[in-house]
Amino acid sequence: MKVLVFPHHLEIGGSQVNAVDLAAAVRDIYGHEVVFFATPGPGEALLESRGFRLIAAPRPRSSPSPSVARALRQAVRREGADIVHAWDWPQCIDAFFGAQLAGGVPIVGSIMSMVVPTFVPRSIPLTFGTPELLDEAKRRRRGKVSLLEPPVNTYLDDPSAIDGAASRAAFGVEDNDILVVGVSRLVGWMKLEGLLATLDAVGALADQYRLRLLLVGEGSAEGQLRARASEINDRHQRQVVTMPGALVDPRPAYAAADVVVGMGGSILRGMAFGKPAVVLGENGFACTFDEESSKTFLHKGFFGTEDVSARVGTLREQLEKLCANPGRRDALGAYSSRIIRERFALPVLAASVEQLYRETLNERVGRARLIGEGVKVLGRRAAAVALPNRAKAALRRVLKRSR
Repeated sequence: MKVLVFPHHLEIGGSQVNAVDLAAAVRDIYGHEVVFFATPGPGEALLESRGFRLIAAPRPRSSPSPSVARALRQAVRREGADIVHAWDWPQCIDAFFGAQLAGGVPIVGSIMSMVVPTFVPRSIPLTFGTPELLDEAKRRRRGKVSLLEPPVNTYLDDPSAIDGAASRAAFGVEDNDILVVGVSRLVGWMKLEGLLATLDAVGALADQYRLRLLLVGEGSAEGQLRARASEINDRHQRQVVTMPGALVDPRPAYAAADVVVGMGGSILRGMAFGKPAVVLGENGFACTFDEESSKTFLHKGFFGTEDVSARVGTLREQLEKLCANPGRRDALGAYSSRIIRERFALPVLAASVEQLYRETLNERVGRARLIGEGVKVLGRRAAAVALPNRAKAALRRVLKRSR
């Protein structure tokens, strides 16, 4: 079959990496042809490195986006795509109008954010990234739903594939330094609070444990984070915090780490390198991944929203315990690696995606149902956001042509 993968703007983010990794596995293991349709960005280099062709999508101004739906419809027809895999709800809606409704091409949608979008047409099978979200989706949504946890490419994200000592040297890290690594989009939403807390915790412990932080990424909050990093470096009169920007291939950073911090797919990749992990979140959330906390993370996902410091200690306290106990770091790193390979390895998750593709191709949806769902989507989105009149008119024309 020919699969058209439709992720969000090609920035360097967890959802985009997931889309590329799974697409590569579907192509390489099962022999399917895969092409990408997305708004260009820094992630193009990742597509090129994996041998994928990109069809450039216009940048959306609204959701739904008539221009994106129109360009997608043209791409689907030109490529002869059998199925579209849309990542996150805005792409699901644009794919519904541009591919399924206008061209009869079925869609699979993957939602990797921590929400259940009930306005996505129920004719689109949706995957969710955690068992807890899947349970919620089953309660709130009538359409088909299934579990697709964030995949980890254990072929590439493997400590044997990257020289950790050489990576440390390249980042200017000395043998007696303890290096904390975070790989993240540097943005305000969900990320900033935990990143600032990490900077402050490392700054507080820097002299006692020769602690350093390597913070990889870029984004709208980068200036604020760099300012805080500069304050810490000036206070200690040495390079405590290093911010190299975004890395298309962050594996050397993970390989260099003694401890990884973060959330979602980023923390999973660090764990694949056999590193002890501290999961971050909102409202002061920080919790070390261990035998006890794993039960919660494996159900709810690698993110938290409540202050758990009374039970597990503050982020500073947790980092201090890891710094003071190399044996515990080694044990937790081994445990992290085992969990990744048993549950999140790419071949296992690619098999479920390929099966979902085949099931979706065999479950065609009637035209009358699609038109009805399109009307409902327009009504709900128009009520939720002030869509421009031209956008509403363009989408109504799509509906009319589909009758």
